[in-house]
Amino acid sequence: MSHFEVVIIGGGTGGIMVAAQLKRAKPSLKIALIEPSTEHYYQPAWTLVGAGAYDMQDTIRKEARFIPKGVAWIKDYADKIDPFNNIVGTASSGEIGYNYLVVSPGLVMDLDGIPGLRESLGKDGVCSNYTDPEYTWEVLQQFKGGNAVFTQPTTPIKCGGAPQKIMYLAEDYFRKKGIREKTNVIFATPGTVIFGVPEFAKTLNKIIQERDIFFKPFYAPTKIDPTTKKIHFNYSQTGFNSCVGTAESKINEELRGETEVIIPYDMLHLAPPQKAPDFIRSSPIAHQDGPSKGWVKADINSLQHPDFPNVFALGDVAALPTAKTGAAIRKQAPVLVANLLELMKSGSMSSLSYEGYSSCPLVTGYGKMVLAEFKYDNVRDSDPILSKLMDTTKEQYAMWLLKKYGLPYLYWNKMLTGKM
Repeated sequence: MSHFEVVIIGGGTGGIMVAAQLKRAKPSLKIALIEPSTEHYYQPAWTLVGAGAYDMQDTIRKEARFIPKGVAWIKDYADKIDPFNNIVGTASSGEIGYNYLVVSPGLVMDLDGIPGLRESLGKDGVCSNYTDPEYTWEVLQQFKGGNAVFTQPTTPIKCGGAPQKIMYLAEDYFRKKGIREKTNVIFATPGTVIFGVPEFAKTLNKIIQERDIFFKPFYAPTKIDPTTKKIHFNYSQTGFNSCVGTAESKINEELRGETEVIIPYDMLHLAPPQKAPDFIRSSPIAHQDGPSKGWVKADINSLQHPDFPNVFALGDVAALPTAKTGAAIRKQAPVLVANLLELMKSGSMSSLSYEGYSSCPLVTGYGKMVLAEFKYDNVRDSDPILSKLMDTTKEQYAMWLLKKYGLPYLYWNKMLTGKM
């Protein structure tokens, strides 16, 4: 059995950043990174791909380019974690021992989480930027009018703002195409508000009203019927209150019983339900019950596992009460690295603490973006320098340029190389 000082599961943003920063801080460390994919994706740009504003091929690079020098790349799937014996099992490379484990395998799409989703997705106008943004763009170009429905599941998802980003872009595209007056743009979400941070929600609510977008809170998707092209929702409040009223005839909304709502669609974009990989869900390092069931336990500030002190987690798989974004990982990685190195050295944590920072670059149209930055408890946490230059709660062309050009450059050249 091969053995390493540090084993990292996952070669996405979190795994690569941690590996690169560890190697920069302590080149002698014996590190293994377990990652089966030979390609690395810059997924934040998939929103723009879905709107025809970015080339899909520009979001893909070879994984080998980003494996830090001196790190052993195990091109395989992790399929088991035994934290009692400090062992990771793999699909075909045998067992791998570790002194310290960093868990960052990301999450997986649960296409069976909504009945009808697997059968519907990728054809007849049912699309998702999470799985195939090029098909989303195809759907937008072929759309002739009718109901354009945008929705998301009740599960945690990566980049919680992404389902509404493509909705704003699609609405803008329909205007440019001259079919907006023939189109009902509907955003249906299980959430109670358009965005959790009040300062940014104020701007988004104004946009929704000005652009005549149907906003449907408390709508949890329960079934897709591809034969009738209808999506079913459970309205999560008891009955329909005065805010919702009766079914809206303009979009041919239908009420069935006390809580079921049915909306026909001509185009449907959704974020599929998402979950931790099965080997994580069945592992002792995952929450076994409660609202975080299946996600990896981690102290919300140190990112250390509460039951297994030599295990750390970051990124989408960690049960942290903040948004699952690359921006969050950018702040998590240096904290994790500092704590891991200090643990090796002295047996304790460093002075660094992760305060829940995440950001959501909310693209609200072509050439327009609101940069929502926040931390735990939905507290605004905007960059002080940027905030002096501009009001990041408002739509800005400069923020669009940051999204399209600045952030991809920083990702490939700084984040993945351990320089930030």
